[in-house]
Amino acid sequence: MLRWLGPTLDFPPLEAALIKPNGLLAMGGDLSASRILSAYRNGIFPWFNEGEPILWWSPDPRMVLFPDELRITRSLSKTLRNKPYAVTVDTCFREVMTACAAPRGPEGGTWITTNMIDAYCMLHSMGFAHSIECWMDGELAGGLYGMAIGKMFYGESMFAKRTDASKIAFVHLVRQLARWEFSMIDCQMRTDHLASLGGREIARSEFAARLKVLVEGSHRPGPWQFEPHNVLIQGAE
Repeated sequence: MLRWLGPTLDFPPLEAALIKPNGLLAMGGDLSASRILSAYRNGIFPWFNEGEPILWWSPDPRMVLFPDELRITRSLSKTLRNKPYAVTVDTCFREVMTACAAPRGPEGGTWITTNMIDAYCMLHSMGFAHSIECWMDGELAGGLYGMAIGKMFYGESMFAKRTDASKIAFVHLVRQLARWEFSMIDCQMRTDHLASLGGREIARSEFAARLKVLVEGSHRPGPWQFEPHNVLIQGAE
């Protein structure tokens, strides 16, 4: 039976999550910064639709990407070398979240509600949430946002208005995180898109064990600035 969260920030143990739907752990609570940070520190994230109670998840297995396993196809490698673009970080967080919230497909709808945007914008102002932006022809062409605690990065969502724009932003992010000694990126649940970039599933128990160490690493508060580097990954497929 699912637990309804009260005023305290305690969550049930991850092992209490349902098998179907995979990883549903608790309901209720709020989207305060302190609760969201507590959730992420424990391998839990909010994900719910408009009109639903807040739902908290910790799926098993967990989709992650280890920076040294980033996979770059030949076509993306060519784009990284030749296509004119600029990548920035933490310059327009709300705009990136709003773009990620845009309905996709004929069914419409989004889980990135106005309340979610406001909550993560607060976390951005506190230095925990970050956006990576890809610009083409002076316009925001794609990007992504996520959370960072200690040496752990949690990817949330990405969008692309131009071909490969979100992938360009993601590659820049992964390269920079590797330089900052982040060793794992949370991708939450499996998608073919993330698998094509090198993401893979690991057991929730392994994820939690790694997470426990990484969140205690030295924190790098925002706004971030990326160090200049060559984005081309050697050994592209």
